[in-house]
Amino acid sequence: MDYKNLKPVGMEIKILGTGCSKCKSLEKATQQAVEELKLNAVVTKVEDIVEIMKYGVMSTPALVLNEKVLVYGKVPSINEIKELLTK
Repeated sequence: MDYKNLKPVGMEIKILGTGCSKCKSLEKATQQAVEELKLNAVVTKVEDIVEIMKYGVMSTPALVLNEKVLVYGKVPSINEIKELLTK
């Protein structure tokens, strides 16, 4: 791997959820939004309930950008996700 050409990660995006269909939908929609916006971001899935509770989220799925909860308890559209990620 050529480490000289790696770019620093600009955004850290987390999907909080235990693996339900809504959680998977949010993860897929977020990945698509990141690709369409050509963002320099890392998207990770957090399924550990103890970790999820640290964010104060009582209803999943949740979308977290740079440790800030943007939305929880629903699956926003791809366009809504794009808007949230570019604010």
